[in-house]
Amino acid sequence: MKMLTGIILFSFILISCENQKSTLPIAGTWQLISGTLIEKNDTTVTDYTKNKRFIKIINNSHFAFLGHDLNKGKDSTAFFSSGGGTYSLDGNTYTEHLEFCSDRVWEHNSFPFTISMNNDTLVQRGIEKVDSAGINRLNIEKYVRVTN
Repeated sequence: MKMLTGIILFSFILISCENQKSTLPIAGTWQLISGTLIEKNDTTVTDYTKNKRFIKIINNSHFAFLGHDLNKGKDSTAFFSSGGGTYSLDGNTYTEHLEFCSDRVWEHNSFPFTISMNNDTLVQRGIEKVDSAGINRLNIEKYVRVTN
């Protein structure tokens, strides 16, 4: 009887932990509002509310991102990007483990970000480093939660 009680108690603990993970505050769909890339002495700020749309979807174990221009690829603003993989979250350190990417050189790299949340706004800030492509830059992205 004690063993059965122990198994039931352990099962409740596991279910409780899994439920907490699935309700992470970062889980959901996020629309990128702005992105800032700082590499060496160059700073590039992109407004993702004009001519582009970019979203990130986060569930309890994976993330995916999709972005494209709003002119259907028919002019000089043509742009498409997608990718995804698993992530880990430890406090405010959110690390993406990129498994798939439309720009294949980025695949199989991990990118740690410090995240902050304020109501429906998520900001992630971290170094993106891909040695094989000579990329080493600070990336700061500001997202708002998509509610519909």
